[in-house]
Amino acid sequence: MADIESARTIFEQFDIDGDGFVTAAELRQVLAEVGGTDVPEETAQALIDANDGNGDGLLSFEEFWAARQAARNS
Repeated sequence: MADIESARTIFEQFDIDGDGFVTAAELRQVLAEVGGTDVPEETAQALIDANDGNGDGLLSFEEFWAARQAARNS
């Protein structure tokens, strides 16, 4: 249970506007603030698309959680 709560906290840091989705712009902003890394828009969108289960171009918590679980089990 603590693991999903930890994942939710991490997700919320990326979901800047709190709408329940992470956009490429939000991903870029957080990566720039935290790591000082300027990720191109196309790269940020590709990272989201790689885990975007329904193809809407956004990352929901459920998609984030599924990707985290898949990475953990590989």
